[in-house]
Amino acid sequence: MLYHLFRYLDEAYDFPGSGMFQYISFRAAAAIILALLIVIIFGRTIIDFLRRKQIGEEIRDLGLEGQLQKRGTPTMGGVIILIAILIPTLLFGRLDNVYVQLMLVSTVWLGLIGGLDDYIKVFRHRKEGLKGRFKIVGQVGLGIIVGTTMWLSGDIVVREKTTQPVETVYYDADGTVVQTVQRNVLIDSESTKTTKTTIPFVKNNEFDYGWLTGGDNILMWLLYVLVAIFVVTAVSNGANLTDGLDGLATGVSVPIVAVLGVLAYLSGHIVYADYLNIMYIPQSGELVVFAAAFVGALVGFLWYNSFPAQIFMGDTGSLAIGGVIAVFALCIRKELLLPLLCGVFLYESCSVMLQVSYFKYTRRKYGEGRRLLLMAPVHHHYQKKGLFETKIVTRFWIISLLLAAITLVTLKIR
Repeated sequence: MLYHLFRYLDEAYDFPGSGMFQYISFRAAAAIILALLIVIIFGRTIIDFLRRKQIGEEIRDLGLEGQLQKRGTPTMGGVIILIAILIPTLLFGRLDNVYVQLMLVSTVWLGLIGGLDDYIKVFRHRKEGLKGRFKIVGQVGLGIIVGTTMWLSGDIVVREKTTQPVETVYYDADGTVVQTVQRNVLIDSESTKTTKTTIPFVKNNEFDYGWLTGGDNILMWLLYVLVAIFVVTAVSNGANLTDGLDGLATGVSVPIVAVLGVLAYLSGHIVYADYLNIMYIPQSGELVVFAAAFVGALVGFLWYNSFPAQIFMGDTGSLAIGGVIAVFALCIRKELLLPLLCGVFLYESCSVMLQVSYFKYTRRKYGEGRRLLLMAPVHHHYQKKGLFETKIVTRFWIISLLLAAITLVTLKIR
């Protein structure tokens, strides 16, 4: 919004300082500061309001240390995160950018699904909340929207890399003419529609989903939508399962979003994309403003969500965080990096799937269900083993930082 306003003032009246809004770096810095301030300043007011309305978490006694002390802690705090993402993005982002539009829609969409789940738990006093199949329908719907938009929008394009021979002629010490031909990889000047994505740790690190369909347009669209559905559903549910300890999901998500912001900046900058030999995606650099607001909202939320938590994000926040991360990765065509970058989410999800599968298998085989872990998700397993909550959370943060660093290293290791 402010980008368009100050651009008009700059062009029409040469308004002093208005040119700063043309720079992504300036708008990203403004977005992260504003998001932090929104959460820190208004967070206390929202927490007090939730307490007055008795919108508190209903805790089941699972035998975990300190668990019952959290009963009554305000929930639905994800609303704070969503507000702190949306307002800076609306103010400092380019609203005519298709990637920003996708991120805004995804944030509101998943926030509404998570909010409905929390509403049913808190006000209807149904512990299971929104039934799982309805959550899946919502996530599938978003996957269809994202996949179809990525497929149809004329603004979502990439610049292919082309190889050009460069001939060099020189004389050696004997005066003999020596001719060499080198093959330089350059970014094409023409934008094209494609279903390519990035594969980590591979030299020619691009894979075209269209190769699996033989070039059939309908099948390519269908496959792309199915990929979007799978990624959105998997990461959204992974973040939801991770949200079980004070500050865990919030702190783990910060380095993930920061790395995605860096990748968006590099992918949207033709010079850096050319230097790093990665896919150049025009206009994707604008996602840096959204990522900055996202990071600011998460870090600000830790002000109240770190141990001992004064507020929980609930599904309003956790479903939205995971889903938005997934859509962001799809926009910059880095979804195949998510198993590495979101390794903590994957670990938590796998712990639940293995626990449930093994329990069902042993119940069928032995007539009695057995467990691989003391409790799932895996962070509760470590609690059962006697580790302090803050120790578990801090170690998961460190693991997330390590995975984020390794993800950035994939830019050079191929």
